[in-house]
Amino acid sequence: MFKSSIALASASAVLALAFLSPAHAAPDEEAAKALMKANDCTKCHAVDKTKKGPALKKIAEKYKGKADGQAKVLTSITTGPTVKLADGTEEKHKVIDSKDQKELKNLADWILAQ
Repeated sequence: MFKSSIALASASAVLALAFLSPAHAAPDEEAAKALMKANDCTKCHAVDKTKKGPALKKIAEKYKGKADGQAKVLTSITTGPTVKLADGTEEKHKVIDSKDQKELKNLADWILAQ
């Protein structure tokens, strides 16, 4: 009886902790910033102000609450689509020089967390 009580209490504690833990780990900010810097993203983007491209906060707002937000950001940074710039002109978006999906997803998640 005592062993089953301990087992039940342990299982309950594990379940309680699982519900308290976030579903996703927070993005690695330093790694994201390093990847942005290595790819000259900061020439066109800043966290909170519009440069040649939109502020990262504006990008995050655009995709907030949308299930496909990460996929949309990943497409923008990996496929080189034509994008409209702040001055109204258009150009091909630079492709991030990385094939590491974990690294790319971390960057997308960090952008969306702004």
